[in-house]
Amino acid sequence: MNAVSCPECEANIGLDPSVETGEILVCPDCGVDLEVIGLDPVKVELAPKEQEDWGE
Repeated sequence: MNAVSCPECEANIGLDPSVETGEILVCPDCGVDLEVIGLDPVKVELAPKEQEDWGE
């Protein structure tokens, strides 16, 4: 099993072997959303926040 370090809190996050680029993960320690940006080696970065449009 692969693991990555959370860029926010540096927690070690275990990854499923079937993880794919673009997949969103949640850090179990700090709760931030992380996006998988690379697979060889596995890299993650903070996922972009979705903006609310409030019907505009």
